[in-house]
Amino acid sequence: MQVQLRQLKGSWTLGYALHKHTLSSVYVGDDQYGHPQFDTTRSEPGDALFKLKYRGDWGQAPLIAEQIRVSLLPLFPAIGLIVPVPASTMRQRQPVEEIATELGKAANIPVFKTIVVKAAAPEGAAQLKNLNTREEKDAALAGRFSIHPAITNQGKWNALVVDDLFDTGASMDAVCKILKTYAKISNVYAAAVTWK
Repeated sequence: MQVQLRQLKGSWTLGYALHKHTLSSVYVGDDQYGHPQFDTTRSEPGDALFKLKYRGDWGQAPLIAEQIRVSLLPLFPAIGLIVPVPASTMRQRQPVEEIATELGKAANIPVFKTIVVKAAAPEGAAQLKNLNTREEKDAALAGRFSIHPAITNQGKWNALVVDDLFDTGASMDAVCKILKTYAKISNVYAAAVTWK
């Protein structure tokens, strides 16, 4: 998988994404229902993520996880646990959780899927992906994350927060900030498959 790493800035100690999601997208007309159609070229990580999220190709999760393990894990100090960003859209299987699980298996690092809890959006609230600015997204996420203290042994660990598509960074930022309040966490690092 070809990558073009980009450093991500935020409340984490250090963060990276593998590649830009969409390299080009050209409007080619409307379909028979009047929906706009595009000829889209994605990066290899972007294409793998698209197939995973929108085509149900779960075989992409281990491939993406392996690329994160090879390209991003060596850039961080020893990671003690992996935390997937809680999903914005409810699905039977969550792509970010699948990637985190596969990464945990490949790197022999425990994955804590429920350590960060996301409260449901208020009734009638817009979906996060439909908000345009960082300020709107920050406001929509304010107070929605909390810690479920799932670590029972002694010590502090570096956490790697994993997300699929990094846009404004609002979700990643909110998760990292709440993790920093947990006494069992030392430093927080960030990894995303692609950036917008």
